[in-house]
Amino acid sequence: MWRSTTTTSTQSESESDSGIIIITYSLAVVTLIFACQFICRFISSPASSSSYIQQSTISSSSQQHNIRSEKEEVLISDLDLKLLMSNLDESEEDKWESVVCRKNDSLSYSVKCCKPKDGGPVKYMSTTIFNNFSCCDTLRDFYMDNCYRMEWDKTLIQHQQLQLDETNGTEVGRTIKKFPLLTPREYILAWRLWEGTDTNTNTNTTTYYCYSKECEHPLAPRQNKYVRVALFRSGWRIRKVPGKNSCQIKMLHQEDAGLNVEMAKMIFAKGIWSYVCKMDTALRNYSAIKRIQLTSTVGAITFLHKVPLSLHSANEMPDPQVSEECNNTKLPSKKFIANGLIIVGGVICLARGHTSFSAKVAMAYILSKLTKRREPSLR
Repeated sequence: MWRSTTTTSTQSESESDSGIIIITYSLAVVTLIFACQFICRFISSPASSSSYIQQSTISSSSQQHNIRSEKEEVLISDLDLKLLMSNLDESEEDKWESVVCRKNDSLSYSVKCCKPKDGGPVKYMSTTIFNNFSCCDTLRDFYMDNCYRMEWDKTLIQHQQLQLDETNGTEVGRTIKKFPLLTPREYILAWRLWEGTDTNTNTNTTTYYCYSKECEHPLAPRQNKYVRVALFRSGWRIRKVPGKNSCQIKMLHQEDAGLNVEMAKMIFAKGIWSYVCKMDTALRNYSAIKRIQLTSTVGAITFLHKVPLSLHSANEMPDPQVSEECNNTKLPSKKFIANGLIIVGGVICLARGHTSFSAKVAMAYILSKLTKRREPSLR
């Protein structure tokens, strides 16, 4: 009896010893594999051991910030500024059609549009001159102040800064706009500012450029209650009017907000003049306190960059005056106005829902025909 018990205990001890040996062997193999991988990575890395240790101490938040900065650097560059300056000079290949040309004692405004040859949304080129207003810095701050804009622009209901790249001054933000009878539009945009010298005047006054475009950001996921604007390209130039106590802002705008082209043009032509007059009143009420609040906030204005010297030559041609554009630009034809009224009436008719199915089909057919007929004329 004693011998059998001794034999059993001896077998158990041998089995436990063999299990420990297997576990120890396995841990040694795993450790050896990790060690080999670490040595291979260390040897293949171009950095030295000291730089490797230094990089390993960087926090994850700093690494994420650097990654975002690199992405924003690609979003808007000096090449975008070069293209903006070239487009503001108005290529002769584009066929522009006048939309609005109005003026009063305090400002002059004209806007025209054209259909891009390569497709895409309609492009708008506007020129606004503010009379008896010669401070370009104030006009720049006014256009960049979204907090103040929410006080006078009732379509802008929300704005927040998402990211700021201090390297090149690119700022990313989220804006919500609400238009009558439409689902709110959501804009995720990146924008950047440049400061240059106006070579058209003898005084070498300051000129400002701004370029904005659509982008995506992890802090702004898509929401069903908003319509995300798929394409947004906009840029402007602010400078003094030579020989006058006036400032001018010239803007090129292209946007796809999910609206019918003809419908968007009619809405724009109908409401833009009253909007510009409201903007002029808000500009002249823009106080120094508001400017101080804007400049105290870190944004794109804080990291304003200079226009590269190689691009100054692209801005040597003076702009025509708004009054000359009004006299020389072809006004919208009666056919365009008639087609626009039919479209508006058709939309109202379909929206009310009091027509029969056959009438709705006929109206949809007419609208599609009008849209197709308008495309060759815009091209």
